[in-house]
Amino acid sequence: MAPADIPSDADWRRLEKSVTGRVLRPGDAEFHSSSAPFNKRFTKAVPAGVVSVADVADVRRAVEWARDTGVPIVPRGGGHSYAGYSVNSGLVVDLRALGTVTADGSSGRVTAEGGASMAAVYAAVEPEQIAFALGNGASVGIAGLTLGGGSAATSRKYGLTADALVATTLVTADGELLTCDAKRNPDVFWACRGGGGGNFGINVSFTYQAFPVSDASTCLLLWDGADAPKVFAVLQEVMRQAPEECSIRLGLSTTGSGVTVSAVGLHLGPASELRDLLDPVLSVAEPLRQDIADRTFWEAKDYLLHETSEGAFAARTNFAVDPLPPEAVAEVLARLGHWPGGSNPDGGGFALFGWGGAVNKVASADTAFAQREANYLVSMDTSWADQDGPEAVPRHLRWLAELRESVAPYMAEGAYVNFIDPELADWRTAYYGANYPRLVEVKRRVDPEGLFRFPQAIGF
Repeated sequence: MAPADIPSDADWRRLEKSVTGRVLRPGDAEFHSSSAPFNKRFTKAVPAGVVSVADVADVRRAVEWARDTGVPIVPRGGGHSYAGYSVNSGLVVDLRALGTVTADGSSGRVTAEGGASMAAVYAAVEPEQIAFALGNGASVGIAGLTLGGGSAATSRKYGLTADALVATTLVTADGELLTCDAKRNPDVFWACRGGGGGNFGINVSFTYQAFPVSDASTCLLLWDGADAPKVFAVLQEVMRQAPEECSIRLGLSTTGSGVTVSAVGLHLGPASELRDLLDPVLSVAEPLRQDIADRTFWEAKDYLLHETSEGAFAARTNFAVDPLPPEAVAEVLARLGHWPGGSNPDGGGFALFGWGGAVNKVASADTAFAQREANYLVSMDTSWADQDGPEAVPRHLRWLAELRESVAPYMAEGAYVNFIDPELADWRTAYYGANYPRLVEVKRRVDPEGLFRFPQAIGF
């Protein structure tokens, strides 16, 4: 904050008196848990205060207070921003108390408050035997997932999380409630379906159209790094040609002692079908570990659950239309062989997420999410820990940039805003493509003064 924007003690007391929830300052109990960044790379970011809201009225009062005092404001749901954007130097609006989720199996409608976590959403939809594209981490927030598109193992069949959204309500910069759907404020509704979190206001409610679930099957296959060329040559094509019911993540990873090849997948059908789909790769490279099994949908969800280890990390993304050729796989293997090393058990990696299917059936301009033509989401990451020392940061960032550069000739345009990357210079085009000018128009209409602002905010 600039000196003129530093609120006085009287300002803070005024906020405390105006809200039903709690205002927390540095040193208060629960301040850290309400504001610590998920990515430990950004632990130096400490807000001046946190308001843990009790209801939507508190959100409106916090927005009005921030506008009146000139204090930067940022919403925080799950707090999983890869770039630490759910924390700032001003006021963090902690939405976790707004975590109620209701589901109706007869209509398929699911309504979640803005601070709801994946755990809360799953707890509501499982008894109704319905679901939509949801994240694999229990503590991930539904708001950020939706606003940035939201890819899941069911997306090839049912589309992105944003594609399931039928309505959302947000508190805008003027402190007003704005309900948006295909008929009411349709431009803002369009922007909230992939336009990124924290840009247009604070979303306090989301309504989705879910689908009935069925039994499923999963796979976990592991190979030695030496088998990577054969596995990638076959499995990438399997991923592209597979029916929409099948989605596979193909990865290479290292923690400094060799490379492991992995394939993790979900099939909305029996294990016998999944085994047949995987037979081409199983025939050319025998896995070190092979687990292909029938599961209920909910067992499959638990099987695919993933939580990132504590520590610092960085990620870069791209999209690809065609399978990576052998020379690209060789480049990735060579880079992984020179991973900088570190104490974070997540290590470093490269992954292809199965894309396509229902994701590609929506036109790029129909929602704010522009990357609708790819067959693979490409993710590259590296991690480290405090004990690795400050010199680890530039070393890992340099390695990641070199990895990304080595595969750039084989990539399509675009990057995934939900894996937001603070190092990405051309983020406007990469995240939003041709949709960016329209997003700027929406931003200027609902937040003309730029109250909701961060380093990669729309319009700045």
